[in-house]
Amino acid sequence: MENKIMRHIFILCLMALCLAGCKQRTNQQWNEANGKVKVLTTLAMISDMVKEIGAEHVDVETLIRGELDPHSYELVKGDDEKFIHAQLVFYNGLGLEHSLSLRQKLEEHQNSYSVTEAILNEEPCLLLHFENQYDPHVWMDITLWMRTIKTIAQRLCEVDPAHAEFYQTRSRELYNRLENADREIYQIMQSIPADRRFLITSHDAFHYFTRRYLAMPNELQWRERCAAPEGLAPDAQLSITDIYDILNLIEKHRVKVLFPESNVSKDALKKIMRAAQERGCPISLSTRPLYGDTMGEAENYLEMVFHNAEVISEEIMQSYEDNANSLIKSPSSEQDIGMENEG
Repeated sequence: MENKIMRHIFILCLMALCLAGCKQRTNQQWNEANGKVKVLTTLAMISDMVKEIGAEHVDVETLIRGELDPHSYELVKGDDEKFIHAQLVFYNGLGLEHSLSLRQKLEEHQNSYSVTEAILNEEPCLLLHFENQYDPHVWMDITLWMRTIKTIAQRLCEVDPAHAEFYQTRSRELYNRLENADREIYQIMQSIPADRRFLITSHDAFHYFTRRYLAMPNELQWRERCAAPEGLAPDAQLSITDIYDILNLIEKHRVKVLFPESNVSKDALKKIMRAAQERGCPISLSTRPLYGDTMGEAENYLEMVFHNAEVISEEIMQSYEDNANSLIKSPSSEQDIGMENEG
């Protein structure tokens, strides 16, 4: 038995060493010159845009990978070297990457650019504010995220003018694809009856999504359609007042399903669900998480947005269908039907 345990420990250690070695080799390969433009990005969503525009002429590295929280990401071993070898650095901005170590690196790099800077300078009225800070989750609205294309293409052309025409052509093609996707997402969400288009998620990452896709045209009170127990950053403290506000919203609009996010704890939503059920509200937790601050298991940005739209649409519609079926099958309903027949 002891030998078997030791063998398992040895295998696990060997696997850990192999994974570490693979990561080190991957980083080393990216650091080596290969004739491509070396681009470092903070988010996978930005990386996908750069890859779409630059294709075979760029070598892209994502700093914040997997399900790591971009709001609180601190630099780790090897990150300094990535900044040194990067010819271009793209980050979201609007206060998203606010940890001290990362913010300093972004400010120090001579070719570091915020992809949302153009929106901030040209049409700041499109940006949302909460408690005197910008909402950084602009990728949730495709029409806003499309505006990052110009910045990325412009900087690639400056660094690699030999392929400027290529970057411009790819940019136009990407713009058209995003434009078509935006219309499709809008149709999916608007197909949900207006009185059911309410979204409660883990943290405040879906306000841009709500304003663009869930709200009625020119709706002034669209903010009421979206709520979350945690603020713009999922590490914020839970407020009792916010929880009561969400419970009141659930009761008022008969919300039937809560949506966890892939990289945020479900604990707060579970507390809300239990409290709502104690109040007699039939509500459940979606078994499929949304992708908020990360792309989750999606392979690209558009797959991420379509995943969110499909999960929201299917879960909301299914929750109302399940609730209707439970009412039909309930003993009290059967008794009422029997009495009506007797009459």
